[in-house]
Amino acid sequence: MSGPRVREMTLADCDRVSAIRVRGWQSAYRGLMPQSYLDGLSVAEDAERRRALFAPPPAGPVNLVAEDDAGDVVGWACHGPYREGELRTGDAELYALYVDPARLGGGVGQALLRESVRRCAAAGHARMLLWVLDGNARARRFYERAGFHADGAAESSDVDGVAVPEVRYARRLTG
Repeated sequence: MSGPRVREMTLADCDRVSAIRVRGWQSAYRGLMPQSYLDGLSVAEDAERRRALFAPPPAGPVNLVAEDDAGDVVGWACHGPYREGELRTGDAELYALYVDPARLGGGVGQALLRESVRRCAAAGHARMLLWVLDGNARARRFYERAGFHADGAAESSDVDGVAVPEVRYARRLTG
């Protein structure tokens, strides 16, 4: 592969993006979330949700995909305004970044993150924030190598009755 090509996601990409997302959860979050929850994830249900959410308002999220040389979608990222509860702030947020587990380490995630950062900086956002599972050491290293750092914010969500702690990462985009 000469390097992934990043483009905006289309409706036709929903099934493949959902397969990458579900496999990504099942791979990356094994041991960090209840296995029953991970086993119950459905590509078909996720794709249906993705299709329903695909026509966002003008200020809604930006969905990007990465393709390999053959034109196969191998990764997905989504970013938009930072969500502070129901409020949107002037910061950007990386909502999601997933790479086909068979393509990890091949530059797909870096290409997606680089394009998301570029677009958010071009839109005038001062910072990009993201949330990552506290125990996901691989993802944390990935973001740290890209210039993000844990900023001290933490929260926990409930997944099948189990508390799943997350930490927030930040990166300055301007100045």
